[in-house]
Amino acid sequence: MPQTQMEVAPIAGALGAEIHGVSLANVDDATFEAIHDAFLAHQVIFFRDQEMSIDEHKAFASRFGELHVHAVLQQMADQGHPEVVVLESDAKRPFVAARWHSDVTFEEFPPLGSVLRGRVVPDSGGDTMWASMYAAYDGLSDAMQGLLSGLEALHDGGGFKAIATKAQKADLESRQTARHPVVRTHPETGRKALYVNATFTKRIVGMKPAESDALLGFLFQHIENPDYHCRFRWRTNSVAMWDNRCTQHRVVQDNLAAHRRMERITIIGDRPVA
Repeated sequence: MPQTQMEVAPIAGALGAEIHGVSLANVDDATFEAIHDAFLAHQVIFFRDQEMSIDEHKAFASRFGELHVHAVLQQMADQGHPEVVVLESDAKRPFVAARWHSDVTFEEFPPLGSVLRGRVVPDSGGDTMWASMYAAYDGLSDAMQGLLSGLEALHDGGGFKAIATKAQKADLESRQTARHPVVRTHPETGRKALYVNATFTKRIVGMKPAESDALLGFLFQHIENPDYHCRFRWRTNSVAMWDNRCTQHRVVQDNLAAHRRMERITIIGDRPVA
């Protein structure tokens, strides 16, 4: 049994649950197994009031697998933490990831998931939304599911070149593109999930450009159905952990002037299979 009275409270029908009664800085084996079960069941899980150091943040994430080092986003590398991606914005740098996406899908082995901690968050606005790609796949007709079965798409992360150093560009180019199935099978649950996103998926392999654009355009619009979503309001030291294999996410850009600093640690996943 977990060492604490862990409570799992779903927040939406499609996905998402808040977990109470757990300190991520000190998780025993039984509690970790309960968290892992909730992670697979709810696709994205949330924790409040998590006081933990960078090392404790990394230690928790590493229980799920090997930590990922982004080809470009290594803002804490000089502090000995190349695995930590810092997502920061304010009135002078009013940028947030407002397009639906799964992280780093342009790599051959895209992430299993990420653990994101809110260090500085606005009093209002700046929520993050997640979408279930299980629900998006299940929401398609049998005919459309049949059409997508067996198709592959090209994913490309070349957009990061604009902010990469010369050394980082070389690393990025070595893992900038990958082909993945349009529908992937989750390696742990066995469920089918739609696996294309508006940020990194560029074309359907084997289709003419007009055909690919039409199909991807339909799928990107389909993902925006609110029936597939949940929304999380951040507080300082809130933590979100999502399954990158079956979800997408985006930030609501309704308070770009506010200071926002998030710290993300990502876990390497496996090669997607149909």
